[in-house]
Amino acid sequence: MWALIDCNSFFANVERVFHPGLRHKPVCVLSSNDGIIVALTPKAKALGLHRGDALFKVRDTVEKGGVAVFSTNMMLYSAMSQRVTNIIRQSVDIVENYSIDESFANLAGYEIHFDIEEYMRSVADRICLWTDIPVSVGVAPTKTLAKIGSKFAKQYPGYRSVCMIDSDEKRRKALEIFDLSDVWGIGRRSFDKLKSLGVNTPLEFADKPGDWVRRHFSKPGVETWKELNGYSCIDTSEILMRQNITTSRSFGDMITTIEQVKASVATFAASCANKLRGQSSAAGCVTVFLCSNFFREDLEQYYNAETLPFCVPTADTIEITKTALEIVDRIFKPGIRYKKSGVILGKIVHQDNVQPDLFDPVQNRAERLDLSQRIDGLNQKYGLKTVSLGVEGEKQQPWKVKSEHKSYNYLTDINEILTIRI
Repeated sequence: MWALIDCNSFFANVERVFHPGLRHKPVCVLSSNDGIIVALTPKAKALGLHRGDALFKVRDTVEKGGVAVFSTNMMLYSAMSQRVTNIIRQSVDIVENYSIDESFANLAGYEIHFDIEEYMRSVADRICLWTDIPVSVGVAPTKTLAKIGSKFAKQYPGYRSVCMIDSDEKRRKALEIFDLSDVWGIGRRSFDKLKSLGVNTPLEFADKPGDWVRRHFSKPGVETWKELNGYSCIDTSEILMRQNITTSRSFGDMITTIEQVKASVATFAASCANKLRGQSSAAGCVTVFLCSNFFREDLEQYYNAETLPFCVPTADTIEITKTALEIVDRIFKPGIRYKKSGVILGKIVHQDNVQPDLFDPVQNRAERLDLSQRIDGLNQKYGLKTVSLGVEGEKQQPWKVKSEHKSYNYLTDINEILTIRI
């Protein structure tokens, strides 16, 4: 059996934890530059707000509804995520972190000693008691069914935080009423294809013969079909490894000089490299894109992107940044007022599968990777960007995102520790 532990409205609830007066009030968290709503509590949704709403379009609703607004603070959210994960690991031996607010727990063998539903309910209660973060838990034979269970647990309070799908009757009932577009592994293309083939519910898809599924879908679609039928076959570590790693931001103010553009790209490249090392992988290529402000029709519009391969897949910050800056030299156009840049790492492989090259221009790869990892350790211990490349520039720059509603790093910075006035 698998359990999926999902933190409810995670970003918004983390903010609520450190602002107790907001417990019964609507809360929203904004994207970079405070532009888009990326997370919100049910009370905020009840006002008609939705994830993806532009703040300037719904400002009247926010103000009239007394909505508390916060800027995204990933340092704070990551620290709280680690605390939640630690609690889960104290209760279950095998835990896979799927995202910042979701973890899979392998419960194989636990049914011998525990009532699994009550056991996972005790884990959910412990997380809420120790962190004040509410969670929803789905328990099922497969990860896909566990994801469905967690959404039912979140939607219906009667489950008391845990929905268990442990029989074929429960499985079929869940698949019959669940939204096909919400099934983990069914993206927009797969959804449109299934609809065109006359499949309208997850149950109808699960009941299709195996030959029919293999004829119409590739391996991911077949794996989803198997999971819906109770056969566990999805390796989440494999899924994460297949993904590209992207870091991009809209600038706080538009910029025009190549030095400013390079500083932004270098910062994003370093962030991508850090994520790459975090999953013990290496990238085979890097893509950089630049674009102007498409909302300013009075300005000259521009977009360009280019990709360069690495001789050997790498996770070295210096090598990745150097190659990204070479792309900037190629695609930068003078006279443009740039609003956004981004870095994408692709062709990702596990670091154990990297093949050396006889003509590799980098002779000390092991030492350079070790240097990058030690810098990661320093930044984790002493704060983000304590050590960085000189090309990234000073902390205060025009392109830096605006975070006018950002809360303090209560869990990671001794200078911003929570103060209680009595």
